[in-house]
Amino acid sequence: MDEIGQLTVAYASALLRNPAQTYREIDLAGRTANADGPALVSLLYEELIQALRVAAWAAERRQFTTKSERVTRATAILFALEANLDFEKGGEISKTLARLYAGARAQVIRASLGHDGAPFRDIADNLAEIANAWSQARAA
Repeated sequence: MDEIGQLTVAYASALLRNPAQTYREIDLAGRTANADGPALVSLLYEELIQALRVAAWAAERRQFTTKSERVTRATAILFALEANLDFEKGGEISKTLARLYAGARAQVIRASLGHDGAPFRDIADNLAEIANAWSQARAA
């Protein structure tokens, strides 16, 4: 089987396993293809908040695999947001965001040990406020 055939089989297999997730990944890939830095940050916030809300849902329903996947995703996004801060240009704001992201990561990890969805929703709500402020700053 040639390379295109292998890719087609891999795509079809992923689609059959979890169609919603496959479509979501395709949508995300399409939105990131031509996005600039600030738009990518907005997408990361969107994905982060979604991951936390799904983790809350999964925790309450004891869907351990889903919760673990979403916690891993949220933690990775928090690391990515922190790693891409520009401390030279951002000054105190970058330092504050770095502390916020590190604190949120710690909260996510603590929340992952239990079955209560509330901590995940609280973190998502707090980050949604920051995402909203980021969107408003971009629009200005």
